[in-house]
Amino acid sequence: MVRVHTDELQIGKGAAGARGDDTKMLKSAILDWISPKGAAIQPPLHRNSKIDRGFNHELTGSLLCPAGLEWSDTETRENLRSGELSVCGDQWPIFLFAHHTYDTEDPWCGLLRSRLLVCAYKHIFTSPSSVDKEPKATRSGNACLHGMNSVTIASIAYVATQVRSIRSKFLLGVLANRHYYGLRNFYHSLLNLFEDPDESKEVEELLICQVFPTSSAAKRSVSANSALLKIRLKRLAAKQGADSSMIYS
Repeated sequence: MVRVHTDELQIGKGAAGARGDDTKMLKSAILDWISPKGAAIQPPLHRNSKIDRGFNHELTGSLLCPAGLEWSDTETRENLRSGELSVCGDQWPIFLFAHHTYDTEDPWCGLLRSRLLVCAYKHIFTSPSSVDKEPKATRSGNACLHGMNSVTIASIAYVATQVRSIRSKFLLGVLANRHYYGLRNFYHSLLNLFEDPDESKEVEELLICQVFPTSSAAKRSVSANSALLKIRLKRLAAKQGADSSMIYS
C-alpha cells in the first residue's frame, strides 16, 4: 500500500514495507530511464541489484554527483569514489535538476523537475504504464485509490529519496548506517525547503506539476450534509463577510 502522509514517508522503520515495495519496483525500471538513447549502459548494471551502482559507475556517478561539483573533473570524481570527499544530505545530486543542469545564480531553476524524477513519481503513484504516456482517468493508480489526487511535498521528497537510494551502492556495516542517515538527512533537507514560508511561491509552482489524470473521483462534489461541506460553507461565508466589510468600510 502506498502511504502518503509525512510521518509515514520518513526514512525510518515505520514505512519499511511500503518503501521496500517501491524500491523493488524502481530498481529495474530506473535502468531503462537512464540508459543512453539507442544504446546500452556500459559497463552493464544488474537490474535487480545496487551493488554495482553509485560513484564507482560512470553513469550513476555522474547523476549522483552533487550539484555545484564537476563530475568531469578527475580529482573530484576520484575523491567522491574514495570517500575522501563526503557528501552530506543537503548536497543534492544533479539528477534532481531538469536536464541535469544546475544554475548557480538560480538554484530553483529546474529543481525536482528532471525527467527521471517524473518517471519515478508516475511509476509509484499513478502506474508503471503511465510513465511513457499520459495517465488516463479510466485507470486508478495507487495514489488515487488511497485518496491522493495531487502532488504533495512529502511525496516529492519521498520519490527523490527513493531514486537517490537506488542509484547508490549498497554498503554494509558502519558505512551502511552512514548511508541510512544520509538518506534521512537528504529527505528532511527537502522537506525543510518545502516548508520554508520564504520559498512558498516556488513550492506552489512545483506542486502545480500535472502528474495525475483528471478523474471524476478526483473532482467529485462534496456529499450533502457532510461535516466537510459545512466547514467549507462556513469558511466561505466568513470570507464573503470579510470581503463585504472591506468594500463598504
